[in-house]
Amino acid sequence: MSRALTPKGQATRERIVVGAAQVLREAGLTATLDDIRERTGTSKSQLFHYFPEGKDQLLLAVAQYEADRVLDDQQPYLGCLDTWEAWHRWRDVVVRRYTEQGDTCPLGSLLQQVGRTSPGTRAIVSALMREWQDHLAGGIRALQSNGRLPHSFDVDRTAAALLAGVQGGVAILLSTGSTTHLEAALDWGIARLEEAVESAAG
Repeated sequence: MSRALTPKGQATRERIVVGAAQVLREAGLTATLDDIRERTGTSKSQLFHYFPEGKDQLLLAVAQYEADRVLDDQQPYLGCLDTWEAWHRWRDVVVRRYTEQGDTCPLGSLLQQVGRTSPGTRAIVSALMREWQDHLAGGIRALQSNGRLPHSFDVDRTAAALLAGVQGGVAILLSTGSTTHLEAALDWGIARLEEAVESAAG
């Protein structure tokens, strides 16, 4: 929105977004604005007050909410990958998250509805991937700082490869319902980090 909201207005907008996310997760993109109004207890005028551009603007807000959940669901481990134990716990959290999500992707469905090539959707995806990769790179640098990885290790390329592995595993999960490839990508990526320590020690 072009103008700043009061704290009460911001809370109302957030309530609408959260409620819309719940409706869309349950009913999919067949959900209507009337379904969302009923769930959130808002009038039509109130809905368009906070989302004057209509449904697509609301869907983008929900997509941002879902993107934020992707990273929030990986905490606290994603933000503190400074030990091997934390990396393995992060691995388990990621597998569990996508196992529970199953063969549907709320964020992907939302972005498809709005249009994957629109500036809004590209911005949400780019920011999500950038922040996710930055967390992984920060974890690798933390391992370097505490002597668990050599300082010559290529941090950014490794973080990019780990993220690509996760995304590829999730894509296969959405197509097959199996977490096998996601687990393999995570296990392989973490094993490469651990092997780098052994190589440096040797």
